Amino acid sequence: MTIMQKDIYDLIIVGGGPGGIASAVEAYFFKMKKVLLIEKGENHSQTIRMYYKDSKRVDKVWKKQEIKLIGNVDFFDGTKESTLDHFEEILNNGLISFQYNTEVDSVKKEGDVFTAITAKGNFYGKNVIVAIGKMGKPNKPPYKIPGSLRKLINHNPYECKGGEKILVVGGGDSAVEYACQLTTENDITLSHFDPYFSYPNEINIEMINRYEKEGRLKVMHASKTIGIEDENGKPKVLFDDGTSDVYDRIIFAIGGTTPVGFMQKSDIEMDENKMPVYDENFQTNVPNLYIAGDIVFKNGGSISMAINHAYTIVKHIAG
Repeated sequence: MTIMQKDIYDLIIVGGGPGGIASAVEAYFFKMKKVLLIEKGENHSQTIRMYYKDSKRVDKVWKKQEIKLIGNVDFFDGTKESTLDHFEEILNNGLISFQYNTEVDSVKKEGDVFTAITAKGNFYGKNVIVAIGKMGKPNKPPYKIPGSLRKLINHNPYECKGGEKILVVGGGDSAVEYACQLTTENDITLSHFDPYFSYPNEINIEMINRYEKEGRLKVMHASKTIGIEDENGKPKVLFDDGTSDVYDRIIFAIGGTTPVGFMQKSDIEMDENKMPVYDENFQTNVPNLYIAGDIVFKNGGSISMAINHAYTIVKHIAG
């Protein structure tokens, strides 16, 4: 099939989170005339929309790391709502094409042209930035979950009905926020692997410690779940200290995974830990194919980091 020059974009961005949004805006500032952003959800910033509770704080400083922004996109402390409004405003200032409700299966390069393969048809570009996050594909525990309990095993609090005995597993910001949020109507236990909290931001650490001190929830420090059994239709959780307990619901807030399958199909080289290999400009082993945002790091990264990745990449593309 012959691809017409008019159908080839200067840049295709896969993913509509902070890294993808910043990439689109930077492309506008660097005067790229044809830019397409492809997002599998119905709007940009799906992770923030779906997994952040209303009014959740969104901080520029992440894990005590002060990130100095280097590009044309500004970012500041705020809430879920103000962050979405900010991204909406900066996107509306750019001449960018969007393709929502479209999931990219893989990206293939033939000659100098990439093909972004989707169920809705293919899109063609000279350069591609992959800015898909991890939260949309949550981490799962290493043991098998009984099929009869799958509706009671969640990755966020939105299925909770109130009046439930719930175990939240995880030691990051999401786990802490879910646990504290659910205490108003539920009996909450939070289990995390470390002997003390180190991953959440300072506000969330203060909050979880206060909730524990006030007896509003129970915290199991240095605790590891090693299995789940079905006990009369409820999840029975086995812990590594030999104890067990039965809950109405379990929430695994243990982060997300790098989309290995996508990268393998796109011929992106990975190291022994299944992490993508890239250079100082975030370019992969495939020339003109870049990665940005969470998937660059094993444990994810901040919004500010993703914004800086975008600037570095687009500046490199523009020469």
